Amino acid sequence: MISYLEFEKPVAELEQRIAELRAAAEGDEVDISNELQRLELKSAALLETAYAALTPWQKTQVARHPSRPHFRDYVEHAFDEFVPLGGDRSFGEDEAILGGFAKLDGRKIVLIGHEKGNDTASRLRHNFGMGKPEGYRKAIRLMELAGRFGLPVVTLVDTSGAFPGVEAEERGQAEAIARSTEACLALPVPMVAAIVGEGGSGGAVALASAERVLMMEHAVYSVISPEGCASILWRTAEKAPDAAEAMKVTAQDLAELGVIDRIVPEPVGGAHRDPRAAAISLGGAIAEELDKLTRQSGPELRRMREERFLRIAG
Repeated sequence: MISYLEFEKPVAELEQRIAELRAAAEGDEVDISNELQRLELKSAALLETAYAALTPWQKTQVARHPSRPHFRDYVEHAFDEFVPLGGDRSFGEDEAILGGFAKLDGRKIVLIGHEKGNDTASRLRHNFGMGKPEGYRKAIRLMELAGRFGLPVVTLVDTSGAFPGVEAEERGQAEAIARSTEACLALPVPMVAAIVGEGGSGGAVALASAERVLMMEHAVYSVISPEGCASILWRTAEKAPDAAEAMKVTAQDLAELGVIDRIVPEPVGGAHRDPRAAAISLGGAIAEELDKLTRQSGPELRRMREERFLRIAG
């Protein structure tokens, strides 16, 4: 079952009509194949038109779609031989941030990313992708392993932000995020980060401070959520669409501003309509970027990261 967003209502109505026609035609000798084909073409055209003109707020909704692929989906479809590694060797395990060794097109890498979960139980277990200090410290540990063994680092970013709870603050959330960002910038090996859904605040930057930052076509990346921004500026979350427009949260805006380096196309209708195709598309893009970066030395990679973030700040 596809969960339709508000702006997809015309498509939903048409696809429901198609499903009803199919059900009514079962066992019937009347040939309705031409009518079905006409409606399917119309539905596909409607979907393509809608997704070609999404507003920043609509893209935010797509990035948050409950069926959008997350870390485990990308691992299944784009990477091979994933070996998970857990724990920060200090406090415990954080299932909001997962990582381990993997292969991409035969190349050994260290893969790290946020996992939001895909149903109520898994979303609670993964804390909706909101990492705690132990999650970021685990990421640091894995990045250090990557540096030690000369393995490229790939990160998949998908979080509304780091967990803001009291227990996270007690365990040094801000320090863990800062140290994770520092670990990214200091890596002596290639690093490619991909914003696959939401890229929220420091919780995202802590895994995205790479020399190459990719972004899925309908992902969003910002310092605060549109609702949070609207609540601060207008004292109401109802202004979130206006905030999303002003904040330049889309991949297209951020590519123009030089915040990201490459936009990865999604299937028509968003990654949630074909997670496998979306994962294969992203895997191919990451592999291409790694091919270019493997020629660079450790000092050159660090210089590239420093220059790209200073350029953004300037």
